[in-house]
Amino acid sequence: MRGITSVFACIVLLSGCASARAPWVDLAGKRYSVEVAVTDAQRERGLMFRDSMPADHGMLFIHEREEPQAYWMKNTHIPLDILYFDNARRLVSQQRDVAPCTLGDGCPPYPSIAPARYVLELNAGQAARLQLLDGTELRIDPQIATPH
Repeated sequence: MRGITSVFACIVLLSGCASARAPWVDLAGKRYSVEVAVTDAQRERGLMFRDSMPADHGMLFIHEREEPQAYWMKNTHIPLDILYFDNARRLVSQQRDVAPCTLGDGCPPYPSIAPARYVLELNAGQAARLQLLDGTELRIDPQIATPH
């Protein structure tokens, strides 16, 4: 009986670990673990005050509707690629190698050139490494709730 209990405990622990995994996105054949920002407060804070981010991580911002978007680098300490995707999750605009900004509210905006609903921030240089072209599809982990 003890052996069965131990096996059951291991299965429960493993299933708990699987459900606690980080959400992800796939882009051009590369998987990134992402933090997800869906509220105004989460989107406003974004990656502010961070000194680094692992190479295979990013932040996915989900907006309520597809419309022109603009992001800035206020209080962001790491250079980023800012990638904008439409309702169909197709890449519609890219802002590559955006430098950190120390100007506070004087930091410039980095707008999308087309309406977007999803914004993915990755470490600067990832878009070039992936050779991203407009129209590239973003696959989002089905466990991430996306508003319809």
